[in-house]
Amino acid sequence: MKLVVVGNGMVGHKLLEELATLQPPGLDVTVLCEETRPAYDRVHLSEFFTGKTAEDLSLVTPGFFEQAGMHLRLATRAVGIDRAMKRVTTSDGEVIAYDKLVIATGSTPFIPAIPGNDRPGCLVYRTLDDLAALAQWGGRSRHGVVIGGGLLGLECAKAVRDMGLETHVVEFAARLMAVQVDDIGGQVLRKSIEDLGLVVHTGKNTQQITEGQTLRHRMSFADGSHLETDLIVFSAGIRPRDELARQSELGVGQRGGIMVDNFCRTRDRDVYAIGECAQWGGKVFGLVAPGYDMARVVANHLHALLIRKPAPALPEFAGADMSTKLKLMGVDVASIGDAHGATPGSRSYQFSDGRRQVYKKLVVSEDGKRLLGGVLVGDATDYGTLLQMMLNGMDLPEAPESLILPAADGKAKPGLAVEALPASAQICSCNNVSKGQLCNAVAAGATSIGSLKEVTKAGTACGGCVPLVTQIMKVEMKRQGLAVSNHLCEHFAYSRQELYHLVRVERIRRFDELLARHGKGLGCDICKPTVASILASCWNEFVLQQEHASLQDSNDYFLANIQKDGTYSVVPRMPGGEVTPDGLIAIGAVARKYGLYTKLTGGQRVDMFGARLEQLPLIWEELIAAGFESGHAYGKSLRTVKSCVGSTWCRYGVQDSVGAAINLENRYKGLRSPHKLKFAVSGCARECAEAQSKDVGIIATEKGWNLYVCGNGGMKPRHAELLAGDLDTDTLIRYVDRFLMFYIRTADRLQRTSVWRDNLEGGMDYLRDVVIHDRLGIGDELEADMRHVVDTYECEWKKAVSDPQVRRRFQHFVNSDAGDDQVAFVPERGQIRPATSEEKRRRLGRIPVVVETE
Repeated sequence: MKLVVVGNGMVGHKLLEELATLQPPGLDVTVLCEETRPAYDRVHLSEFFTGKTAEDLSLVTPGFFEQAGMHLRLATRAVGIDRAMKRVTTSDGEVIAYDKLVIATGSTPFIPAIPGNDRPGCLVYRTLDDLAALAQWGGRSRHGVVIGGGLLGLECAKAVRDMGLETHVVEFAARLMAVQVDDIGGQVLRKSIEDLGLVVHTGKNTQQITEGQTLRHRMSFADGSHLETDLIVFSAGIRPRDELARQSELGVGQRGGIMVDNFCRTRDRDVYAIGECAQWGGKVFGLVAPGYDMARVVANHLHALLIRKPAPALPEFAGADMSTKLKLMGVDVASIGDAHGATPGSRSYQFSDGRRQVYKKLVVSEDGKRLLGGVLVGDATDYGTLLQMMLNGMDLPEAPESLILPAADGKAKPGLAVEALPASAQICSCNNVSKGQLCNAVAAGATSIGSLKEVTKAGTACGGCVPLVTQIMKVEMKRQGLAVSNHLCEHFAYSRQELYHLVRVERIRRFDELLARHGKGLGCDICKPTVASILASCWNEFVLQQEHASLQDSNDYFLANIQKDGTYSVVPRMPGGEVTPDGLIAIGAVARKYGLYTKLTGGQRVDMFGARLEQLPLIWEELIAAGFESGHAYGKSLRTVKSCVGSTWCRYGVQDSVGAAINLENRYKGLRSPHKLKFAVSGCARECAEAQSKDVGIIATEKGWNLYVCGNGGMKPRHAELLAGDLDTDTLIRYVDRFLMFYIRTADRLQRTSVWRDNLEGGMDYLRDVVIHDRLGIGDELEADMRHVVDTYECEWKKAVSDPQVRRRFQHFVNSDAGDDQVAFVPERGQIRPATSEEKRRRLGRIPVVVETE
């Protein structure tokens, strides 16, 4: 079967992924992609303006088309379909034959027929190329207008504001998001957005766009008023891309869209249509989840044709729930089912909090037993619960209004009993994951949110279902007899987070005291280092004090990373990568004197390898005398703050990234945490310091700093996510203080910030609420904890070499100051390094000796 797929957007690519999974025999796939790049994530398109690149947004895994045996034609537009001959003609004149054809052309932005809408600086917001043009025009503008106050319009307005422009939203309707929210919800949303600095104009009918007197354009409205601006972006809705269907008489709905049946077939049974270009049941679905459902239906239908599976057993497209939950410029907005109460006999309950700018509305059946719809503005934490109640026809409590009213008198609000959900309940609409699939995955061993995401893909798209997925996972683990245990080890029936709170609240300063109060036994190699880290995070006492030293792992015990040959590494701190010529000379002299192998690290400092145990205090005495401090390369603590040269030297730099990196590294050096921490500071959006691959990444903007968190470049690389933008230095420091201390309080043992974030219920939205909006009311406390750490900092190696008791730890022999003369060294690229066991046997016989280089 020759299959041609016209379009490689999100839905078109989902079809290809489903086909690659099913692997139908004898299928030859050709994909025509109008754009110059393959499929990318349009849902998160606005993140382009926060530093994400086309590669970051790509939906195509490396080597996908080659591995799947599919042929991708980029920059190739289909211009005609010959249904009789079963051929597709492309814009460059090529003719491609097909047996089956899938049209996945999506939609195009609607541009109102306003005179002057084609003036230079009048743009649309749809593709990455559109965003690149917007960024180019934004760089030479001071003022921007978005025409359209719907979902896409407000997303676009955020992008315009993020570029630093004075931003206005012009909407024809009487309220914002007229399709999703009612009048009161629209008023609350408008107030919240205006408080963020945007100007909103509703009920405005733009008559023409002409030359401006003070700015580039003048927009004239039907009421006689006008507005001048440098930049206009049309985001007033979308229209199905159905021109191929019209040209080939496939059948198009009255308001556009290629008409399809339950298998997404057009009136020509060899031609399918999926996504925003398709119309089913008189509706065009403008969300990605219904498009993904269509893609799955077509993939299964094509697979069945090739393996001759009976048609009645195939899944069919049966419409889709259009409930949505978004965060628009930091404001939660959700719409569920019949949000406007159009169902005959329906009744509504409403709650409004003007101070917090929160509005909630429920639409219930006439008998009050079924939830039909709802609107949430300003607080959408109940979205998952309400959506499942509506989708599964679950009984409402006797007082339905209790679902949206704040909890009173310490009583918990009624919630969703996940046990009552049927196995068929769809939990993740983006990836069509049911409760039953989640339960099966738990039974198969996926007993953490991270592993459950990996196995089922639930929560990996928009992330809105993660809290409910977590609930189901825990309930199912209990039901299947699995221990829902977060105990650290057999000696402590507490999680690391709980132990941290016990240490902090009860002001416990010793391991034996914690064990006596809350544990049992003698402790082990899991709980001892964990408690040592907690004690260091809370009280910042010297880790080699007598009562703490025995708790440390090997690296912390000797304040150095032990290498596989038994020698140790020495890594002095170089804040921000800055070092003087005298400092470099001192390091070189030490390395030469002690015969150390030297290497520059990715964190912009110098590693020295091959130090013997008894040499460590001697080496560090010389380094400390030269002005260096411990680099904590051995600890679960801050390692480095990498930086580019920034505005001091670089012609593209907009802020002093080196100075910022030095300040950050000096502030957080010595901070003990559940896992190692890496920072970076880039002086501009070109990102030379690779800040978005770090636990804390900071990128300079014209207005200040963008703060990214929870990235890493480890075994499973993960880009950091934007926590806040355009921060002044004081606010940046405050947010980093809060972020780090909240991570230290709540993370599991040896959990990187990226994994912690993936398992954090509520995800990045919750983290923003805690760090920025102080949702838990602990902001001042977190900052005070950090101030204590900063104020009590001491260089661990300086303290170690000045304490005779501690220095004795570094004797190789208990009863002698002599060193180990059984270490052999071999040449390597002009330096020497310790020999491996095999090299000793091969080169030196069985008697190890020191071999000097030339």
